[in-house]
Amino acid sequence: MLITVLGSGTSQGVPVIGCQCPVCMSKDPRDKRTRTSILIRTSQVTVAVDAGPDFRQQMLREGIDHLDAVFITHEHKDHIGGLDDVRPFIFKQGNKPMPLFVDSTSLPEIKREFSYAFQEHLYPGAPTYDVHLIDETPFDFGDLHVEPIKMKHYTLTCYAFRIGKFAYVTDLSEVSTHLMERLQGVEYLIVEALGHNLHYSHINLQQAVEMATQLQVKKAWFTHCSHQIGKAVDVNAELPHNMCLAYDGLSFEV
Repeated sequence: MLITVLGSGTSQGVPVIGCQCPVCMSKDPRDKRTRTSILIRTSQVTVAVDAGPDFRQQMLREGIDHLDAVFITHEHKDHIGGLDDVRPFIFKQGNKPMPLFVDSTSLPEIKREFSYAFQEHLYPGAPTYDVHLIDETPFDFGDLHVEPIKMKHYTLTCYAFRIGKFAYVTDLSEVSTHLMERLQGVEYLIVEALGHNLHYSHINLQQAVEMATQLQVKKAWFTHCSHQIGKAVDVNAELPHNMCLAYDGLSFEV
């Protein structure tokens, strides 16, 4: 299984519009962060987890010419804003609706945001979706065995996804006992780390490090990072040897 970090930034991305802080002005490509998403590729399927406003740019950057499904963590704009841009894949793949794995609380927001894709009489060229409702029941897609894990994201529900020894965990406001129990045995972890300060709807870098340490993972990457986290080169120098900030374009095998 090949994991590619499509985007590793928070909802505003990095650089932030109009900001001249050292991170936003950095020339290091690791400090250029589009909105958070990953791509999972196996011998059988290619799946995106979330499709934010930078989805088109991310697909072009990585040269992706086929997509089998999109898994949705939650309904915030930075995670669903690019769902219209699955259209080229739909057209190329014989106008077959794009499988969309989403929970019952996020689906109404997607239908509201992309109402033209769910009308009885579709406008020509509108995207179509094959909706699969998820909860915490594991499901199989191609050769992936996926375990959704429910989390709290302030007042919203958000889902982490565990696939064997790998887990993708973003947009959570607390590290619950339930989550930690479901992640036992994970060896490769991508988890959010918004910045250094405590936040009402996201965990920070210290909390993410503690989480990865308790799970005793082989490797952890931190994503959904704001410009306030600091430059990657400086942050990585202070992290444990098996942990670092994720960056756009990072790929690794599990």
